[in-house]
Amino acid sequence: MKAISGNIVDVISGNITKGIVQVENGKIIEIIETDQVDDQFIIPGFVDAHIHIESSMMLPAEFARYSVVHGTVACVCDPHEIANVCGMEGVDYMIENGKHSPMKFYFGAPSCVPSTKHETSGAILDASEVEKLLQREDIYFLAEMMNFPGVIHNNKQVHLKLDAAKRLGKPIDGHAPDLTGDDLIAYAAAGISTDHECMTIADAEAKIALGMKIQIREGSAAKNFDDLLPLIEKNAENIMFCSDDKHPDDLMKNGHINSLVRRAVAKGYDPIEVLRVCTLNPIQHYKLDVGLLQIGDSADFNIVKNLKDFDIKATYINGVKVSENGFPTFPRYIPTELINQFNAQKIRVDQLQVNPNGEKLRVILVDDGQLFTREITCQPKIENDNIVSDIENDVLKLVVYNRYQPSEPAIGFIKNIGLKRGALASTVAHDSHNIVAVGTSDEEIVSAINQIIKSRGGILACEEERTCLLPLPVGGTMSDGEGHVIAQRYEEIDEMAKELGSTLHAPFMTVAFMSLLVIPELKLGDRGLFDGRNFKFVELME
Repeated sequence: MKAISGNIVDVISGNITKGIVQVENGKIIEIIETDQVDDQFIIPGFVDAHIHIESSMMLPAEFARYSVVHGTVACVCDPHEIANVCGMEGVDYMIENGKHSPMKFYFGAPSCVPSTKHETSGAILDASEVEKLLQREDIYFLAEMMNFPGVIHNNKQVHLKLDAAKRLGKPIDGHAPDLTGDDLIAYAAAGISTDHECMTIADAEAKIALGMKIQIREGSAAKNFDDLLPLIEKNAENIMFCSDDKHPDDLMKNGHINSLVRRAVAKGYDPIEVLRVCTLNPIQHYKLDVGLLQIGDSADFNIVKNLKDFDIKATYINGVKVSENGFPTFPRYIPTELINQFNAQKIRVDQLQVNPNGEKLRVILVDDGQLFTREITCQPKIENDNIVSDIENDVLKLVVYNRYQPSEPAIGFIKNIGLKRGALASTVAHDSHNIVAVGTSDEEIVSAINQIIKSRGGILACEEERTCLLPLPVGGTMSDGEGHVIAQRYEEIDEMAKELGSTLHAPFMTVAFMSLLVIPELKLGDRGLFDGRNFKFVELME
């Protein structure tokens, strides 16, 4: 039996009680009130209400080692990224890998594999396969429904997936960027219960009014925390915290959900109310088997010095201490098998030739820290009857290249990446994870793409003969390596990208979302330039 004393924070009653938590066989069997306690606070463990583990570039068991030290005891996970590469095998791989850690991973059934019919992914999960997943006890929800046009316009496959989730009593996660009016009403009426794509209070309040819960996102690329935090004042019971996508260096340096709790309390919000947002709310919404410091609960909690800094002294999951003073207490798991799907052939410079056939160039305009893009038009820079990167005006050639089957590259142009030299390339390219590359010349882009092909997945920055590469042999999205090594290598590549001129906070994360067709306004998929507002392909020039 374990006995842990301190100031016990009860997020259900709202009280803080001096006492001793008695733990046996992973459960809290008794809470004894007493004045003689250790000078510390016992709080429920944090829950990330929506995350794609793949974006950490770590496998789940490895991710656990670097999130439990920040007090995270559970993650609500959408294995959408690996499913788009490897299908059902990818989902099973993530679940099995997660079992090799004490972290509580709650995986959902990916609803959009592929995200749209307008791109090429490595797998297709139709309604019958999604229903098979939802029938499983180790699948807890229908993951984010990104195909909002399919919901609104009654696509048969989309609604079969939604109906299966409702019939089986499993929550449905949403993805509703920029939806308003009747379209939003129809989307919410389909049974979709959450959204993590809000950018404004007005957007969030409109969704809450329709019965949806808002997941305030603060990831490595998309950062909406500061704009949406005031929702706590009137809608605390309807919000949760999530990261969505978290890069390895960001996780290790800046923390996880604990950093959001600290920031919220620093802005004057009540600590207990803030803790409810990232413990009670997701646990109740998703029906998670995660404890809340109640008798009979699983012993999942954190020890912190105070309710201001939220520095994690220790984390317990099922009564076992899994971290202490910033270090995990369990060993890393080394997988014996890796999965991937990679069939791309090397590309040639002449395949990036873009002959001008209009007066203006349609360009993707990036806003740092946002997944939304804007569409602008620019005067093209033409050399030898080829539209090339315009370094002076920061309008660079962007390429998405199918890695699953032989294909010609799709070509677009993008502003605000900032490169002055070299190129960047990655197979972390939401959502189908084809190869995405951007560069200052066709030759540099080709070099970057071909090096990615040689490694069968990864991220890299290159300039002439110099290359900085992080191989990602698991689905082209994750490494099987040790977390600190992954983070260090990622930092080196990120540093090189910035040395080459990029002024973005997270250049690779930003580039990774440029092929995400379901977020407006303009994106580039492997089949061409795509208007995410009207859900149709558009010409490069007008």
